[in-house]
Amino acid sequence: MSFSEWLRQNSEHYLLEAAQRKEALQNGLAVSRPRGGGPMAFAWRRIFVPVYRLLPWSLRRWIMHLMPGSHRRRWEERAPPTPPRAAVPAGGES
Repeated sequence: MSFSEWLRQNSEHYLLEAAQRKEALQNGLAVSRPRGGGPMAFAWRRIFVPVYRLLPWSLRRWIMHLMPGSHRRRWEERAPPTPPRAAVPAGGES
C-alpha cells in the first residue's frame, strides 16, 4: 500500500469514527470509548481530526489536490446518449 493510500484510508476511518460519535452524542445515544490503536490511533483521534475540522474547506481542497490518488482522476469523456426512436406500429406508419 502506498503512503497516499494509507493516509487516505486512515483519515477516512478516523473522520468517520469522529462523525459517528458526534451524531450519537447529539441524538442522546450511548457512546463508548474508541478501542485500541495505541499511540498512532491517539494521534489520529486527538490531533488529526480536530485540526482537520478547524481547517477551512479551501485549504482542505488545496491539500487534497496536492496529494496523489484516485481523487485526482478526471471523469471519462463520453458521447451524449442518443434519444430512443419512436415506436412504429406493426402495420406501418399512420
